[in-house]
Amino acid sequence: MAGSIKYRKLENYKYQLMEKYVHDTRWSLPEKAAMSGGWTALSKTGKLTIKKGYAWDGPSGPAIDTKNFMRGSLIHDALYQLMREGLLPGRKRKPADVLLWLICLDDGMSRTRADYVFHAVRVFGGRAARARKKPEQVILEAP
Repeated sequence: MAGSIKYRKLENYKYQLMEKYVHDTRWSLPEKAAMSGGWTALSKTGKLTIKKGYAWDGPSGPAIDTKNFMRGSLIHDALYQLMREGLLPGRKRKPADVLLWLICLDDGMSRTRADYVFHAVRVFGGRAARARKKPEQVILEAP
C-alpha cells in the first residue's frame, strides 16, 4: 500500500480528510498547475495535494464504502473536481479512472471488484467529470 489517509465521517457530507494527503499521479502536465478552491492542487509534475478538511462523498453509486475503496475514491473525486472546474483537461478522465483502479488494487481490493469499479466509472462517470460553466455571481444586499 502506497500510503494511508486519515478521515472521519460527517453528518452532512460523507467524509472529511483529517490530514493533508499527497499522491503522485505520475502525470506530466504541459499546462500550469491546477488549483481548486484552495482544497486541492495538482502540480505540473503530477503531484496531487489534498488539504486537511477536504470533504468528499466516498465511493459513488451502489458501491459499498470499504477501507480498500476510500483512498481511491478520495483521489478520484479530487481529480474529477478539477475536471469539473475546468482546471484539468477532460482527456485526463480515463487516466483518473485507471488510477482509481490501480489504487483500489494496491489497497487490497479484489481484481474482480476493482474491474467492476473501473467499468462503472467508465460508463457512468462522464457527467461527474464534465466541465461546468461557472454561475454568474450575484451580489446581494440586505437592508
